[in-house]
Amino acid sequence: MSQDLKRTLSLWDAISVVSGSMIGCGIFIVSADIARQVQSGFLLILVWILAGFITMCGALSFAELAANITEEGGQYIYLKRIYSEKIAFLYGWTTFLVIQTGTIAAVCVAFSKFLGILVPFISAHNYIFHIGFLKLSTQQVCALFTVTFLTYLNSRGIKHGVITQNLFTVTKVLSIIGIILAGLFFGFNIHTLHLNAMIPEHFDFSYINIIFTAVVGAVFASITWNNITFIAGEIKNPSVNIPRALAYGTGLVILLYLLINTIYLGVLPVDLIQNAPEDIVGAQLMSYIFGAIGKDVMALIIMISAFGCANGMILAGSRVYYKMAKDRAFFRPLAVINRKTKVPVNSLWAQCGWISLLILWGNYTQLLDFVIYASLIFYLITTAGLFIYRKKCDMSRFKFRINNFFPVAFLACAGYVIVCLTIFKPMYTVPGLLITLAGIPVFHFWRRRNSRT
Repeated sequence: MSQDLKRTLSLWDAISVVSGSMIGCGIFIVSADIARQVQSGFLLILVWILAGFITMCGALSFAELAANITEEGGQYIYLKRIYSEKIAFLYGWTTFLVIQTGTIAAVCVAFSKFLGILVPFISAHNYIFHIGFLKLSTQQVCALFTVTFLTYLNSRGIKHGVITQNLFTVTKVLSIIGIILAGLFFGFNIHTLHLNAMIPEHFDFSYINIIFTAVVGAVFASITWNNITFIAGEIKNPSVNIPRALAYGTGLVILLYLLINTIYLGVLPVDLIQNAPEDIVGAQLMSYIFGAIGKDVMALIIMISAFGCANGMILAGSRVYYKMAKDRAFFRPLAVINRKTKVPVNSLWAQCGWISLLILWGNYTQLLDFVIYASLIFYLITTAGLFIYRKKCDMSRFKFRINNFFPVAFLACAGYVIVCLTIFKPMYTVPGLLITLAGIPVFHFWRRRNSRT
C-alpha cells in the first residue's frame, strides 16, 4: 500500500471512473466503420455483442489481479510482479508515449471539434497563425485549454477530479438513455429493424474473420476500464470495491452500447449508418428524428462524453508515471506527491505537456492506430499472467478469484483478433510493435543511470 496516496474513493467513485472513462466519443462514431466492414445490420449488432463479451471477460480477469495487488499503477505493476521490470517498463513507456496520452489528445480534439458545431469560430481551418509548417488553429487552442484545465482541476486534489468525473458520468449516462428513449418513441420502425437484422445470404466461416477484424473498433470504444486499476492506491477497500466497480461499470456501459446500436438499426437504414457524415452515427440518428436541432443536441452530448472521458483518463494515467518514477524507472520528479493535495502533481503536468505536444503535432491519431495492436498484446499477456500469478502465490490468501472461463475466453477472443489484425491489417502491426520496442534502449538507459546513481 502506498504511504503517499490516500485511500479516499468510494465504490460509487470507482464505478464512475470505470464507466466514465469508457464512454467517450466512440459509441457515436465507430458503428459507421463497422457497418462498412461487415455490410450488414445483423453483423453490426453481432460485433457489438462480441465486443461486450470480450470487454466483460477482460474486465473480470483484471478484477482478480486488482483485488489481490492493490498498489497504484494497475497494469504496470501487474506486469512487473508477474513478468519483469522490462516488460512493465515497455507497457508504461507505450502508455505514456501514445496509448493514454494519444487517446486523451484525440478526445480533447473531439471535444473541440463538436464545440465548433455550436461555436463556428472554433475550427480546424480557422488559424490563429500559419507560417510554413507552423500553424495553430482555434480547434487546437480549445483542445489545449481543455487538457490544461482538466489537469489543473485534478492537481487541486483527487476529490476535485472525482467530483467532476461523477457529475459528467451521470450526465452522459442520462444523455445516452435520452437518445435511446428518443429513438424508441419518435423514430423506431420495426420494419427497418427487421430489414437490418436479416442474416446475410451465404453466411459462412469467412464472415468470422471479418467480424473479428471489425470488432477492434468496438472493443477500443470501451476498453479503458483498466484505468480504475491505475488509481487502486486511492480506493477504499480495493479488494472488494475494484472488482465490483469493474463488474458494475463495465456491465452498465455494455448494456448502453447494445441498446443504442439497436436504436441505430431500428431507426436508420444500414446505408445511412455506413455513410453518416464524418462517421457520426449519433448525429445522423438525431437529425433523422429531429432535423437540424438534433445535430446540435448530439454535438452537446458528445462534448459532455468527451470531457468526462478525458477527465477520467487524465486522473488515472498520471498514477502510472508516478509509480514508474517511484520505481526509479522514469524521471524521479514525477514521483513527487504534493503535501497539501496528496496527488502526483508533477506527473499530471508532465502528462499534460506531452498531450499538448501531440495536439500541436496533429498526427497522434495515426500513432494511436499503430499502438492498438501493441495495446491488445499487453492486455493479452496481462490476462495470461493471471495464471502465472496464481502459481507464484498462495491461493488460500487470494481475496477474490474469478472462474477460469473468463480469462480463457478473453485470451481466445483477443488472440484471434490479434491474428486477424496481423493477417488483414498488417499496416497496424509492425509500426505499433516498433513504438513499443523502441522503449528497450530507454529501459537500459534508466538501468545504467540508476546503477551509476
